[in-house]
Amino acid sequence: MKALPTLLACLTLPLLMALPVQAEIIVIVSARNPVRTLSNEQAVDLFLGKSNDFPNGSKAVPLDQAEGAGIRDSFYRKTTGKGPAQMNAHWARMLFTGRAQPPVAVGDSEAVKKLVASDASLIGYIDRDALDSSVRAVLSIH
Repeated sequence: MKALPTLLACLTLPLLMALPVQAEIIVIVSARNPVRTLSNEQAVDLFLGKSNDFPNGSKAVPLDQAEGAGIRDSFYRKTTGKGPAQMNAHWARMLFTGRAQPPVAVGDSEAVKKLVASDASLIGYIDRDALDSSVRAVLSIH
């Protein structure tokens, strides 16, 4: 009977190791941007085309990560509760009605960070591991 806990640990450990680690996603702006924080709702409004401005009134241009870059689907699921098909439907409606254009997809976290750092009007999201002093974290998504 003493071997049972050891056996269970040996059988379940590989299963636990196979589970993906959920990375923390950080919404970022340029270090030169005066915006210090955003609420989840404010970020969602920017990324879904419902708002075109930061809370201080300055123009905001959202950037997406490319499909397959790793965190795009996770970002939208965690912030909006929508999966890829629902996001495609949202943008089809927005484009059809002429209300908004989807964010430009530019690549992975490093590409987004580099562009955001260079332009105070841009906003993007990256993996926490890519965060450095060239950009400012305005929202953390777990």
